[in-house]
Amino acid sequence: MLAIWLENNEVSLRDNVLMPKLLDDEVLIRILRAGICNTDISLINGYYPFTGVIGHEFVGVVDSGPNEWIGKTVVSEINVGCGICPYCINFDNRHCENRTTIGIKNRNGAFAEYLSAPLSNLYIVPESLSLDQATFVEPLAAALQIQSQISIESGVSVMVLGAGKLGQLIARSLSLTNCDLHVFDRNPDKLELLSNNNIDTSSSDCIPKKFFDIAIECTGSSDGFNLAYQSLRPKGKLVMKSTYPGNLDLDISQVVVDEITLIGSRCGPFDLAIEMLNNGSIQIEDLIDCKYSLNDGLLAIKQAKKSGMLKVLLEM
Repeated sequence: MLAIWLENNEVSLRDNVLMPKLLDDEVLIRILRAGICNTDISLINGYYPFTGVIGHEFVGVVDSGPNEWIGKTVVSEINVGCGICPYCINFDNRHCENRTTIGIKNRNGAFAEYLSAPLSNLYIVPESLSLDQATFVEPLAAALQIQSQISIESGVSVMVLGAGKLGQLIARSLSLTNCDLHVFDRNPDKLELLSNNNIDTSSSDCIPKKFFDIAIECTGSSDGFNLAYQSLRPKGKLVMKSTYPGNLDLDISQVVVDEITLIGSRCGPFDLAIEMLNNGSIQIEDLIDCKYSLNDGLLAIKQAKKSGMLKVLLEM
């Protein structure tokens, strides 16, 4: 099959990638659309040693599996647990030590004609949801994970640092909580998209110090950590959405003195993401910059790497 293959930090378009071999309780999914995200770019840049087909934001059609699933349009959670460890038994396979992760860790991903996924990971896409909307289920779920980890109430001061692909979804979902929200970025065009949605924005050069109760860092740059940290009041919470290659320079003494809570945040609730996209409370159409065919996938990745780009989609 045709797929975009990552090996030794280089991507190539291959037409001889083997079709997925289905394990027990897995289905074969024909990919319809996939999104390129910062994690994909980070993998190419060496964030994690992965060889295989990248891509984990996708929507597709079940091509092989139980009869009642064939032909269903689906999205899939990306973490696949071993099923027997304490994390899997306690229904949190996202932290299974033996997990595979679609397009990220020991499992081929969505920049291909087909992929395999367990039935237990699948969610049926409502007919009222477009393919573009469905492609955003995974990143929106990651954005919504923050609200499942900490309480964000009306009036609480929250800053989001980074108005890129994920930051846009985080900000749009947080704006529904009636918190005192402010988004910072250096790109005025990205900030304008949020301003058009009645969200307060400012340049990253204007971040006040020791002002916010909660800071959410999603710049993808290690410089963002210190900027977000410095914006927090004592006893504030810093939510980490960025993954950085290498180590982070952290003044842990000041974290202790200020009693700062550090929270890592990753994958989130697919069912809620589908519901919010379906009822229109989260709009994504203005976040799509361009679309490419899988045959032009390398050009799509090159485009996605450009500064200021939002979502680039692959249409299969």
